[in-house]
Amino acid sequence: MKLPHPIPYQGSKRNLADQILRYFPGDFYRLVEPFAGSAAISVASAFYFKANKFIINDVNQPLIALWNEIINNPTQIIKKYYDIWNGQIGNEEEYYYHVRTLFNTTKQPEYLLFLLAKCVKSAVRYNTMGEFNQSPDKRRLGRNPQMMREDIFRVSNLLKNKVELYSTDYSDILDKATEDDLIYMDPPYQGTGINGGFNYAGNIDFDDFIISLYSLNKKNIPFILSFDGRTENKTYGRPLPDELNLTKVEINAGRSTQATLLNRKEYTYEAIYLSPSLLQKIDISTSRLSKPSLQTYLFEVYA
Repeated sequence: MKLPHPIPYQGSKRNLADQILRYFPGDFYRLVEPFAGSAAISVASAFYFKANKFIINDVNQPLIALWNEIINNPTQIIKKYYDIWNGQIGNEEEYYYHVRTLFNTTKQPEYLLFLLAKCVKSAVRYNTMGEFNQSPDKRRLGRNPQMMREDIFRVSNLLKNKVELYSTDYSDILDKATEDDLIYMDPPYQGTGINGGFNYAGNIDFDDFIISLYSLNKKNIPFILSFDGRTENKTYGRPLPDELNLTKVEINAGRSTQATLLNRKEYTYEAIYLSPSLLQKIDISTSRLSKPSLQTYLFEVYA
């Protein structure tokens, strides 16, 4: 059975989730996602019985409002999505822009769900005024309401009464974590889907983020960080300081879509970084642990 995935989101780790979950410790109190987005890792963790308590945070407030509806009011958000989705029939493009205007005016979560299901590449884009400005994918109607219904109910069943939802700065969420938790971080400005020339719902200062990682290490709080990647020899993202003493694991995420369009056979690799305190809690062979800091381990996994 596939993982439920009600919120379409560019850069979601849904297809890589089972590989990331390999590095979860056997026992921890709570999974913390400071940059949740589609919360693919939280959903996968609940689905595979890896975690039973969660903190889901994203600086994008309407997105967290949408998560609240999906988890706590699934019937209501399903009905609203059904009505909005059917309203587009026969007038798809103009209707999309109408809904986009409604969302930018009201910030209602049902409008955001439709926009994400219908927009180009399910990619979140905001202008400098904080307005959603992504265009519609004219080739499709967006996620079918019946399929959306099934995924929303499944996710609600997985997460209801198990989640604390926040929409605040990631640093506030990191302050809530303890060494009994596990933090998974996927900052929006890194990875193979780097944002060139568009805004998310907030910006992150690289140096401040690195200081936060140092602080987590000092407190012995275990974390997994999705941070950068590469397509063959082309790398994405700024390098992390060696002094963080992180262990890098590369996962083969499959053929590059862009390279395929250009008739080139190239593969994309996404990297995760394991903190020192996490390595103390998981079962990795002694030979791997003896490798230098930031040594890369490559797993041939195809999404």
